[in-house]
Amino acid sequence: MPQNTRPLNVALLAVPEVTGSTLYGMFDLFASAGRDWTFLTTGRVGTSAVRPCIVARDKAPVAAFNGVTIMPHHALPDAPPPDILCISDFFIAPGESCAGLFEPEIAWIRKHYEAGAVIAAACSGALILAESGILDGHDATTHWGFCKAMAETYPKVRVHCSRTLVVSGEGQRIIMGGGGTSWQDLALFLVARYVGIEQAIELAKVYLLDWHHAGALPYASLVTAKQGNDAQIATCQEWLADNYKQASPVAAMAEMSGMPERSFNRRFFHATGLSPLDYVQSLRLEEAKQMLETTTLAVEAIAQEAGYGDASFFGRLFKRKIGVTPAQYRKRFSALRRVLSA
Repeated sequence: MPQNTRPLNVALLAVPEVTGSTLYGMFDLFASAGRDWTFLTTGRVGTSAVRPCIVARDKAPVAAFNGVTIMPHHALPDAPPPDILCISDFFIAPGESCAGLFEPEIAWIRKHYEAGAVIAAACSGALILAESGILDGHDATTHWGFCKAMAETYPKVRVHCSRTLVVSGEGQRIIMGGGGTSWQDLALFLVARYVGIEQAIELAKVYLLDWHHAGALPYASLVTAKQGNDAQIATCQEWLADNYKQASPVAAMAEMSGMPERSFNRRFFHATGLSPLDYVQSLRLEEAKQMLETTTLAVEAIAQEAGYGDASFFGRLFKRKIGVTPAQYRKRFSALRRVLSA
């Protein structure tokens, strides 16, 4: 992934029956990053940090589900190699198989994933990822209307219906947003992670999106770990994804690696930009945030579920890392969920 030496190439995949609002909405958000905040605050058009383009099987017009005609910028074979490849949602009945429908697109997705691109999917676009096989053994999310069918059709995929954003895959290079307007969260997360959190907050302010209301801290753990090329550390990260709740996971990873713990700590930091302990805490706190948003469990019970035996320590750590107390976080981020489910 380039370090802001040039605009990021973001390819937005359009398939037949694509949702135009999602496709063009993500296009506009990406194109705005680094450009429009400067214009609104200084009158000078800034430099876009992202170069989005719409890619389809060929350059023929693509019919969106609502009847809008999509004009692709590139066909699959001639599209610039993407740093980020986004699969927009499309209209398909829950439970309807997409086997055989997207073979050229799937081959293109696999090619660029294997080459190191980040792969993102909005809503039902995750079905194409599942069909490609690259979600096997990994966490995923999609629109609630497709969760049951996706879990049944692709039993190797761990589907989390309650999550609006899931980061998984090799090197955390697969990122999925759930249904509805969660594509906005997906686009903001991608900008925060690969351009910068300040630019993402500016983007949220330009478009009056809710992402920035609590400030950066509640989302910071989502954007701190960098990608590395250390296969041994990546193996530890994959193990940790399923075992971060256990006691002494850092010591367990060091033992798994065969390195002295001090050497392991240095190598882990070099590969991820985080100490092993900070990495463990970020995973645990993200799990706690999900439970605070989606359950009514007491904070003490959530602390236990996230791997902390001492609820007081958990509360202090949460406040220090996230910027608000667990109770404040729950009040702020579960309010909309309660209203919608009433």
